[in-house]
Amino acid sequence: MNLARFPRVRFGHLPTPLEHLPNLTRHLNGPEIWIKRDDCTGMSTGGNKTRKLEFLMAEARDQGADIVLTQGATQSNHARQTAAFAARMGMGCHILLEDRTGKTDREYTQNGNVLLDYLHGASVEHRPVHPDMNGEMEKVAAKFREKGGARTQSRAAALTRRARSGMSIARWS
Repeated sequence: MNLARFPRVRFGHLPTPLEHLPNLTRHLNGPEIWIKRDDCTGMSTGGNKTRKLEFLMAEARDQGADIVLTQGATQSNHARQTAAFAARMGMGCHILLEDRTGKTDREYTQNGNVLLDYLHGASVEHRPVHPDMNGEMEKVAAKFREKGGARTQSRAAALTRRARSGMSIARWS
């Protein structure tokens, strides 16, 4: 498959390096252990979501979205990177965070990735554990559309988006 035919924004610092782990290799008495350094992808402390978001955010841009909506657990890496991509592309970002842990202290609910979400300009809503977060996302998207006619791009699970995510893994750039 020629992946170059799919729209992509190239924000990642790719390819990321492979790093040999000699101490772990010795500890395990072989085989040679290497790690893919996805922390080096850039985009708000990096991570393995960069590759996928390069395709998904190009899709949102090409569809004329002015805001992207996404969801995840309270300390979601995906949400953080989506907010970083949106900021870099001049789009709004709204994040629906699901409390999957029951933790209520501010060190957990307002620091780490959540703080970075805010620093990237994202607006955030919190939800308790919910059996249908995709349905919740669609309700939020409808509210944005009603308020100001925003051209939203919801990151709720859709087959085409999953296919694009698979492409990013296949490329393993």
